[in-house]
Amino acid sequence: MEPDDLLKKREISFCALPPNQVIAALDFLTGAERLNALPSANKCCIWVHYHLRDYTLEILEDLLTMQRFRLDNSLLQKLKRALIYYTESVQRQNMAAPEEGSTSRKIFANAYEAHPHGNHDATPEEWRHYR
Repeated sequence: MEPDDLLKKREISFCALPPNQVIAALDFLTGAERLNALPSANKCCIWVHYHLRDYTLEILEDLLTMQRFRLDNSLLQKLKRALIYYTESVQRQNMAAPEEGSTSRKIFANAYEAHPHGNHDATPEEWRHYR
């Protein structure tokens, strides 16, 4: 996985009501370490920049929801969120996956080589040539 794949830039959308949520959310997220929150051109959105090792969109949105911010829950936003949550979850799991030369791979390869494999037919010889 390339290091650039782990740097994320995501847009978080808020409901139009109550007003001033975007400003309050920017103030709230500004104090977080290794997170950059910026206003968006859309007045109901903010941009967040983070490294996947530190945050996920799901974590950030859960934090905002716990602070009583109201996120946009339109169908399109829910679909986008679900896709992003899934892909970021898989990426984080892959970050923790063992490397190619791992011990478990070597153990599996040795066990595979020790067992007979290939096209082995358990049919008795006399049944193979039945006429």
